Amino acid sequence: MKDKISTWLKDYATENNMESFVVGVSGGIDSAVSSTLAARTGMKTYVLIMPIYQNPEETSRGNEHCKWLHEKYPNVEMIPVELSDVYDTYRNSVPSKFDNELALANTRARIRMTTLYMVAGSTKGLVVGTGNKVEDFGVGFYTKYGDGGVDISPIGDLMKSEVYELAKDLGVVQSIIDAKPTDGLWEDRRTDEDQLGVSYEELEWAMEYSEQPNGDLSDRQNDVLRTYSKHRKANMHKMVEIPVFKEL
Repeated sequence: MKDKISTWLKDYATENNMESFVVGVSGGIDSAVSSTLAARTGMKTYVLIMPIYQNPEETSRGNEHCKWLHEKYPNVEMIPVELSDVYDTYRNSVPSKFDNELALANTRARIRMTTLYMVAGSTKGLVVGTGNKVEDFGVGFYTKYGDGGVDISPIGDLMKSEVYELAKDLGVVQSIIDAKPTDGLWEDRRTDEDQLGVSYEELEWAMEYSEQPNGDLSDRQNDVLRTYSKHRKANMHKMVEIPVFKEL
């Protein structure tokens, strides 16, 4: 699978006269896999570490991954960009009545997206997505025009479990494989599962069950299905095309 995806990435870039890939690296499994797949194309690959009041452990894992990636693939260039001051300036510029915890968390993702496109726009680059199938098309667990603002999505059709399998095949550093998934948007270090209320394994089951329901369910399975449906309904507006008014 890794060869097919990397070939697909390179073919798309070549067909569209693009010269590089740009990937934000968080220290998590999804960005590690996406950046490695991009690096394997042999094309210039820029990997950005963009902390905003980040958990030092996340930044450390991201640095470890980028160092490993550069040693393995000389076409990789690591670019650290400290964005905490940018975030503070932005936050202090917006009237305080609009302060909202979730909106501010998503602002971090949007500042990072802007940074990725700054690099991409200067290098004829494509911004590579890091979302997996259950996040992007199951529960919509991403920031619209943040980490959801990308040009190409190499793992968007892979379940989280498949991303882990691919990570092992690619040789991704063990500290990233062992780390609990987090979106890196919160200073209290909450994990994805803390936010979602269920595990990725359960979300995968719910997504598959929703598409092909069968058999009796346990109380836990009913709870998981309700949680999956709640997130999906709340975030559906992010997963469908933007509505466009057309006069009949």
